[in-house]
Amino acid sequence: MNRLLTLLYSLLMPSLLMAGNIYLSPTGDDRADGSRQHPLRTPHAALKMAREWRRTADERVAGGIEIRFEAGRYTLDRTIYLRPEDSGTADSPTTLRPAEGAEGKVFIVGSTPLKDWSKEGNCWVTEAPKIHARPLLTRQLWGFGGKLFRANQFGEGKMERMIAFNKEQRTITIPKPTIAGLEQAEGLEMMVHQRWATAILRVKEMRYEGDKAILSFLEPESYLEFEHPWPQPVIGEERGNSSFMLMNARELLNEDYEWWQEGATGKIYLYAKDPAIDPNKTTVYIPHLERLMTIEGAAKQAVEYIYFRGLTFADTAWNRPSEAGHVTLQGGFAFIDGYKLYEKEGFPWDKNLENQAWVVRPEAAVSVTNARHIAFEGCLFVALGSTGLDLAANVHHATVAHCTFRNIGGTALLAGSFGEGATEVHIPYHQIGSEEGFCTHLRLAYNTITNCTREDWGAVGIGCGYVSDTAIHANTVDGVNYSAIAVGWGWTKHKTGMARNSITYNTVRNYARQLYDTGGIYTLSNQPKSLIEHNIIYAPIKAPYATNDRGFCIYLDAATDGYTIRNNWCEIPDSFGFNNPGPKVKFEGQNGPEVDRDALLRAIQK
Repeated sequence: MNRLLTLLYSLLMPSLLMAGNIYLSPTGDDRADGSRQHPLRTPHAALKMAREWRRTADERVAGGIEIRFEAGRYTLDRTIYLRPEDSGTADSPTTLRPAEGAEGKVFIVGSTPLKDWSKEGNCWVTEAPKIHARPLLTRQLWGFGGKLFRANQFGEGKMERMIAFNKEQRTITIPKPTIAGLEQAEGLEMMVHQRWATAILRVKEMRYEGDKAILSFLEPESYLEFEHPWPQPVIGEERGNSSFMLMNARELLNEDYEWWQEGATGKIYLYAKDPAIDPNKTTVYIPHLERLMTIEGAAKQAVEYIYFRGLTFADTAWNRPSEAGHVTLQGGFAFIDGYKLYEKEGFPWDKNLENQAWVVRPEAAVSVTNARHIAFEGCLFVALGSTGLDLAANVHHATVAHCTFRNIGGTALLAGSFGEGATEVHIPYHQIGSEEGFCTHLRLAYNTITNCTREDWGAVGIGCGYVSDTAIHANTVDGVNYSAIAVGWGWTKHKTGMARNSITYNTVRNYARQLYDTGGIYTLSNQPKSLIEHNIIYAPIKAPYATNDRGFCIYLDAATDGYTIRNNWCEIPDSFGFNNPGPKVKFEGQNGPEVDRDALLRAIQK
């Protein structure tokens, strides 16, 4: 009998420790009990219920809490927040995942469908929804299976060379556009190609002088564009002048699926000369949120043990360029101030430093700060205006694995502080007096990143700033306009705290599509005991508007040190860029087309 009781107890024990389940459905009710028969409707309500279970020591938390989503679109009316009070424990984590049978069918979105389109000439027209009596203005529309492009001068990804860049008068001179009335267009913008970054400038005035057009710009971007020295547009480089395109005017509508929004009324015009294009027969979404979810603890009280599995995060906006322009230093980080030192240049840590820069972090659909033991596994990030997922600061022991990032406006996966905010970006990080912004023990593995950096060409596939003990392993990056994998920040040979980072078994192709001074794998600053090994790196694309030929399979940019580089398959031999690397960079074994790529592929597939 005792043996029988023991056996029954052992069989029952796992069920006693199973997670408590909270169900939700797009057709649920937030006043329901959260059972599968009576699901909640919103993630906010489900998280509140889980928080109350933990606060009251409910017995259902013993084996963890699972928040299970039934299939459907969960349209958010506000950002989801997770705080320290939402934390689980190692024995009782909180997991957000699809319900049984809903795998691949759960969408957490920040958009609204556009309806009631009517035809006017070659355009379909509709009203944007109103929020507090004002039309919702946007820079992104999602529909017809992807991203719809705002009206622009030459077509997607196409530019023309500028004629002059005048720092004193703060003007840019271009060939006179052939489109009648463009100089009168309200809300006109210019996108500028400048080496390894881009700028989006709101046009203040465009005046014609003969066969030329001279443009000036609004503030603050006018000051930033002409005062910061790196990077700026160039005239007369080895491959010609820097390039530009004009955007956001009704007069520029001339290709199917292009669109334009009238600022005063919010009316949206979708160009459709092809009669088969009918937005009433499909769904076009206008995003109303830039941020879907914020996971934010305090510096001394982290959010812990929360896992996301199999969810889709989709349809966000990115509005910064419409409000303040967008002049970037590198990697999608926009200036909030920047200028050249003309007298007595240099600082104690860098006697040759000639410029100053302060930057702001790009917006992210999902942001994590002050957190530990957070995991995103098998999630999809798609149709997002700026950064996809951002492990922003003080994040430790986090995992992002087997996720897919597709159709992202900026960087797909971002991690670590970049000295943003009040910190001048060139100051060695240890001199700031705090390393709380550091991220450590991150595992970014087996993720697939395709067709990203679509809004900000200077963003990257995977971007890591001040991180240590971070493993970037077996990811595929295919389709970015600048570097594919970038690790490091600070442009300094001094101690930064970055160390023991590994970049291994990744596959990188179709990068440097628009910008140069780039690498398939790109590094910055001193990172002792770090490793670049067993990667498959195809040749950079020959960017059509680059002003130089500085595109490499591996680029060791300013003061890179501490890396061992070995056994990487590079499609072209000797494709290495160097910018004052340190003495502890080591090349071992082979690094070129002679490495056995098939053996690397077999190892990755294991």
